Amino acid sequence: MNTLLLAGIILGSYVIAYHTYGKFLGRKIFRLAADNVCPSHSLRDDIDFVPTDKHILFGHHFTSIAGLGPIVGPAVAVIWGWVPAALWVLFGSIFIGAVHDFGALVVSLRHNGRSIGDLAADIINHRLRTLFLLIIFLSLLILIAVFALIIAILFTMYPQAVIPVWIEVPIAIWLGHMVYKKNYSHVRLGIVAVVLMYLFVFIGAYLPVDLTALGLSEANTLIAWMLILFGYAYIASTLPVQTLLQPRDYINSHQLFIALALLVLGAVVSRPEIVAPAYDPSPAGAPPVWPFLFVVIACGAVSGFHSLVSSGTSSKQCFSEKDARFIGYGAMLMEGTLATLVMVAIIGGIGMGLKTGAGDLLTGTAAFSHYYASWAAVSGLGAKIGAFVQGAANMIGTCGIPENITITIMGVFIVSFAATTLDTATRLQRYIIGELALAHHMPFLARRHPATTAAVASAFLLAFYNGSGKGALVLWPLFGTVNQLLASMALLVITVYLSRKRIALQYTFIPMIFMIVMTGWAMLLNLNTYFRDQNWLLCGIGTLVFALEVWMIAEAGLYVRQRQKHSD
Repeated sequence: MNTLLLAGIILGSYVIAYHTYGKFLGRKIFRLAADNVCPSHSLRDDIDFVPTDKHILFGHHFTSIAGLGPIVGPAVAVIWGWVPAALWVLFGSIFIGAVHDFGALVVSLRHNGRSIGDLAADIINHRLRTLFLLIIFLSLLILIAVFALIIAILFTMYPQAVIPVWIEVPIAIWLGHMVYKKNYSHVRLGIVAVVLMYLFVFIGAYLPVDLTALGLSEANTLIAWMLILFGYAYIASTLPVQTLLQPRDYINSHQLFIALALLVLGAVVSRPEIVAPAYDPSPAGAPPVWPFLFVVIACGAVSGFHSLVSSGTSSKQCFSEKDARFIGYGAMLMEGTLATLVMVAIIGGIGMGLKTGAGDLLTGTAAFSHYYASWAAVSGLGAKIGAFVQGAANMIGTCGIPENITITIMGVFIVSFAATTLDTATRLQRYIIGELALAHHMPFLARRHPATTAAVASAFLLAFYNGSGKGALVLWPLFGTVNQLLASMALLVITVYLSRKRIALQYTFIPMIFMIVMTGWAMLLNLNTYFRDQNWLLCGIGTLVFALEVWMIAEAGLYVRQRQKHSD
């Protein structure tokens, strides 16, 4: 099968879904109304609550939910074959992920922009709120600590990305100032900002920044970058959102469209055939495709982290409730588009040619097998990113763009999106700590700087408890199932909300049951592995999280049952 046909089917389906299923959800299920006042207006403080043009917010929302998820997940999952990965990206995005993101945004818009975890107190009960917020805190703690490490590693993998990534910060601050203070058009200045950005992309391609050249060891280079990144995350998450995060993510969204356009153009010109197997249920050393496919591909289909962005930052900036479909449902389909093109680059682009370290040229299935010989071969960060970048470079290279420029463009794209995840997660952790503090009568900790200090300090301590900066990797194996647990619980809260409004439940209830079953199944299999390996730390924390999940489901079920009794 040709990759171009596969991409056309999936992307065409997304367009149809947005204008049919998405429109149906907005009108009949979530019942969007333009006259409902959004918290960006009612609680406006020009720091977190800022009324924002929907196109700017779309860029901020999309880059916040994306990060490396739609790249890394599909890059791993195709080891089970391109058919199950493509089906999950297609149907998961339309019927689960986009519904999840859309619903979390709408519910938060109608509850003063509060997070989905905090909303559990109003929608179900106070006990559930504390349980939910604790799980969110653990998830974000791991995410912040690990992504600081990942970005540091990416800077060493792609030193040519260092200059353009950091120069984006002053460009974004300038853009935010001109748009919000001087009232210039975000469209025109956005184009100028992107042109400036790509000027430095070309500079970075020929002026890589490698800290080891200054005499630092590889280990100390990682630590140095992590210290810089933790400082940056603190500053970025405390500044008014329109000062840095919004304009930077707006620029990143343009980066996305340029990268997608290059990938599509490369696919059209090269028309690579699929060289990956259609289905391989038992690759060497891999866990079973059921249920782990639905955990490995998270952001490309459905991810609990998205509910935190929808209800944590985007709901505080949404100008009108009518914008929620474009931002919540539309951005998830755009993420599925990115995941689709990542798969195309890997299952087709790699087959166009791969030079090994020994100087051999591999093509076709041999090139794919070089990356996907076993689960161990595909599980490292370098292998995941390398497979995508190599395939993308092969396809884009057929358009006449030099390979070093293509690799720099993709490197900047990857690092920029990873950085978005870092500072967005830090900002979200500030909100979660604040909500926990207010719920337990500690108002001082809920303030902006104390809460951010707690967010950054806790991640720093986790990362450096063993002195290497890699401390969070101890807990990283838990993140996949915990993240999908968040998706399950967000769908649970949305479903109970619809139940209270006496609106049809099946559109969120069925996705909720599916995610609960898949996540619980995967978590039990992981717990069995941790127990067998005598990894008592992961076994203990995983068991606790699983017990909290069961407790939360029981609380919600009891609440719904009591409401039914009262209504009868």
